[in-house]
Amino acid sequence: MSIRITRRGALFGASGLAFAAAACSSGPRRPEPEPQTGPFRHGVASGEPDQSSVVLWTAITDDAGGEYVFQVATDEGFENIVFEDREERTYVTSNAISTFKVIATGLEPATTYFYRMLFNGISSPVGRTRTLPAGAVDRFNMAVCSCSNYPAGYFNAYRELANTPDLDLVLHLGDYLYEYSADGYASEEAERMDRVVDPRHELISYGDYARRHALYKTDPDLQAAHAAAPWLMMWDDHEVANDAWATGAENHNEGEGSYDERVYNAMLAYHDWNPTREPGDQIGMARIAEIGDLATLAVTESRHVARDQPMDFSTFPIPDDADPDDPANQQAIADWRANEVGREDREMLGAAQIAQIADAFRAAAGKPWRLLGGQVVMGRVETPDMIEALPGWLKFIVSRSDELAWGYIQRSQFDIPYNLDAWDGYVAERERLYDAVRDAGGDMIAFAGDSHNFWTNQLMDDEGHRIGYEFGTTSITSPSPFERVPAPGVSFSRLIEEKNPDVLRHNDRDKGFIRVTLTPDAMEAEFVTVSTIRRRGYTAGSDSRWRVTRGPNGLEIDTI
Repeated sequence: MSIRITRRGALFGASGLAFAAAACSSGPRRPEPEPQTGPFRHGVASGEPDQSSVVLWTAITDDAGGEYVFQVATDEGFENIVFEDREERTYVTSNAISTFKVIATGLEPATTYFYRMLFNGISSPVGRTRTLPAGAVDRFNMAVCSCSNYPAGYFNAYRELANTPDLDLVLHLGDYLYEYSADGYASEEAERMDRVVDPRHELISYGDYARRHALYKTDPDLQAAHAAAPWLMMWDDHEVANDAWATGAENHNEGEGSYDERVYNAMLAYHDWNPTREPGDQIGMARIAEIGDLATLAVTESRHVARDQPMDFSTFPIPDDADPDDPANQQAIADWRANEVGREDREMLGAAQIAQIADAFRAAAGKPWRLLGGQVVMGRVETPDMIEALPGWLKFIVSRSDELAWGYIQRSQFDIPYNLDAWDGYVAERERLYDAVRDAGGDMIAFAGDSHNFWTNQLMDDEGHRIGYEFGTTSITSPSPFERVPAPGVSFSRLIEEKNPDVLRHNDRDKGFIRVTLTPDAMEAEFVTVSTIRRRGYTAGSDSRWRVTRGPNGLEIDTI
């Protein structure tokens, strides 16, 4: 028996809305992927596997009813079918698009399967999925990714991710889509690349979010990544609105209605259009995945349950152009960091979720690896002194053209956190999380998205004890904060590394994802890059490779 999560037959009713496949750009270096035609124009996907089941997803265009069959087999030819879910449906009027999900059950652990949907005898594309292992595990391969902004460029990194051999799981850490209008963030070249978003306005209603998900799912590179392996997904802020917290968002403004209703609309569309298991309240807390006797993976919910509003610099205690060498100013900054940034009551995950993670890690005390997937960078990162580093001509231009940027550059003379929306804006709770991890088993390896940069960070607590290491993935397409700063000869990555002893590697330019290989003896992480997102033809590369092992004094790290 299958467990049907959702059968929302009329996502867009009979309104006649249609969604065309994304067009391709001209002049690529490799054959352009063909857009899907027929009823399965949005591909197939699988997700949230455990040892005996996996969620299967697809959508049907021009759904006029008939016979629907999900099949899972041990072979690509579907000669050995091990799961089948069959249904007959009759509609009064046809649906523009319908989404379908089932949980395929009765599967074997650590086994590769192939799946498809048949609609009135027409087959969907075939997807590959895999259950989680039980017992002894020699090797487990993951890809870690985040931040795919459709108008910013082509999803070449997803295509390269799909080329990863023997992929067991894709860990997507959020910003799967962006809520902005067609003239919004990172859309300057969207028309040239034929990647203008639909709908063209900012997303507010359920239909808005569903249409944007539908557009994304027409992308052939994203379809290939979904079909290559099961995904374990968690949202960040842009699945609803920029810089979201539990009760609001920076990009939810007056005249846009109830924020709670907007979150409901966004989460409903998110679950309808992705291979996810749906918590009763559509949000839930951390997702826990057991990787046999090798690792426990906890993926955090950091936006809509407990997060307090992100800080900004409106509380900065002195003028931006104050003297950084004045002892009074230095003391004011120290007090601000202790009493404002360091407030004990500021939360990102909340006590209940930290306890959930601690319980999962405590149960995994005998395993080599405890893994934490989060949305924002956890390591300590201080802003380098831009006044000292930037060329005079650039400071002159910024000071006369961009008041906010000039204020940030001036404040960088002081010891200030790099990003208050990341864990550096929730430092007291970070210590509580570190304490919980230490009590539950001693250490962890964290993964982060959100920043659009690659990171390798040491995770150090306030007393200078190492809790573990963090690997932050760059974006699939979204621009880096430094990408458009015209500063020839200035390496912002080098400045950040020199300023921050806990930052072992920072790459502020490349797009890509992280390939992760887990064995009982080591965890290896490779920062995979793509040469361009401005056309479909690309060359894959490697920024760096890292190896974490367990030594006599805890986790140790080396470059490969």
